[in-house]
Amino acid sequence: MAKLASIGLILTISCFLVSALSADARKQDLVVKEVTGFPDSFCRGKEKFINFRVFVQDLSVNHPNTTTYDVAQASITATSKTGFGKVRVIDDLVTAGPAANSKALGRLQGLLTRADLNTIGIAVNLNFYFSAGPFAGCTLSILGRNEIALAQRELTVAGGTGVFRFARGYAIQKTNSTITNVSVLDYNIYTTYCATINQVVKM
Repeated sequence: MAKLASIGLILTISCFLVSALSADARKQDLVVKEVTGFPDSFCRGKEKFINFRVFVQDLSVNHPNTTTYDVAQASITATSKTGFGKVRVIDDLVTAGPAANSKALGRLQGLLTRADLNTIGIAVNLNFYFSAGPFAGCTLSILGRNEIALAQRELTVAGGTGVFRFARGYAIQKTNSTITNVSVLDYNIYTTYCATINQVVKM
């Protein structure tokens, strides 16, 4: 009986503690602190607005060395006139010029989703990863709606890492050329960047 009484007491205390912790958790809220300026370690007021141009070598799903793969589709994708719901993942080479043998600067990696029922409009979620040149080791994130039938498409610069922390701006994408199973995409990018992290801005 004493043992049962001890177990009962332990269970009662445990329930009380759980109840108390739950009550404390309900009292917690999101803590937001206003920052009056950039941290001293970031930019030191020397944020700049720059423009540079890169090219993306996009090898289609039918290319023998493809860098584009279909990973998902919706129930209506097969019958949709726009391929609605198809999701592709890419890992394309980024170069300094339009030729495939131009200086390699990094990769463009991310997702392309057919997201328009009436026209070929692609929701893009992309990251430029620079492995060479003045931005080596940095990333730049591009988001937006890409209606590929247009001569040029405007996308959003939504952030990045390294010199592109807090980046904001836009990118104009054009199709530079298309041959069998290969498209060369031209990205003309206007973005903020932190000059104190890397003083060199020429590609």
